[in-house]
Amino acid sequence: MKTVPQSDEQLRQEVSARYARTALQVLGTPAESASSCCGPSCCGSSEETETQPAPEAQTPSSCCASSCCSSEAGQGNPITSDLYTQMELGEIPVAAALASLGCGNPTALAELKPGEKVLDLGSGGGIDVLLSAKRVGPTGFAYGLDMTDAMLELAERNRQEAGIENVQFLKGIIEAIPLPENSVDVVISNCVINLSADKGQVLREAYRVLTPGGRFAVSDIVVQGELPPAIRSDMESWAGCVAGALEEDTYRSLLQTVGFVEIEIEVTRRYSLDDIASSGASASVASLSPEERASVDGRFISAFVRARKPDKQEA
Repeated sequence: MKTVPQSDEQLRQEVSARYARTALQVLGTPAESASSCCGPSCCGSSEETETQPAPEAQTPSSCCASSCCSSEAGQGNPITSDLYTQMELGEIPVAAALASLGCGNPTALAELKPGEKVLDLGSGGGIDVLLSAKRVGPTGFAYGLDMTDAMLELAERNRQEAGIENVQFLKGIIEAIPLPENSVDVVISNCVINLSADKGQVLREAYRVLTPGGRFAVSDIVVQGELPPAIRSDMESWAGCVAGALEEDTYRSLLQTVGFVEIEIEVTRRYSLDDIASSGASASVASLSPEERASVDGRFISAFVRARKPDKQEA
């Protein structure tokens, strides 16, 4: 197993390289090929979704099982699959969904309102940014922040294809957000904060850029209890959103220390050990003792993490 680098910058480079591979894979898929196996013919057209009730969650990986749709974007992955409804997928380019490596659907849970400004930390191919832009409407705005050039290229291509104007993709790291303080109403993120080596700094930056009264609305992998060293130290497990997951009480404590109030951590999915192994942590899971396997099974969750920056009267 490859171990997690000691340097934050080396860890960042390892994570970026993995996500660049996904973006390049999707960028190399001709649009007509993607649409033929993952478009209206197999997932249902937007007209169909208006007249038929959408399932609770449906993604290209579940409705488009043919090999031309298989990317690292979660084909059969229990963490990244089945997160968006057919109606939501009908609003965005296929490539945005193919590049999605999230563990939730923060735009569906963030209660976005027309006119709000939204920032997505680790925006990838742009799926949550584009959906957010539609929810906040032409009087609102959505920023996407990503450190990977290939993902930024893919996201901008998706924005242009969707014809959405109230969006800007920014290059940078989530530990140093390139926006002024008090500049956005909502910070969202989808299974990205767990990838950072300095999660406290990410939360401080999110707090800084939020307006007073602004909302933190993030989907993330969280662990309930301690993890065996074999998982924590495995680079593939980290890149697969497993090894870097915060313990639930630690997540809550960090948010509180930064200054957030009204903190809630809502379980949206719970994962078995087999689920975790299939997400990219197979080597580290295989190395566990029977006792360690029992201690980890069912401890990983996808969670929707809510918090609020106090308004001026509360500060």
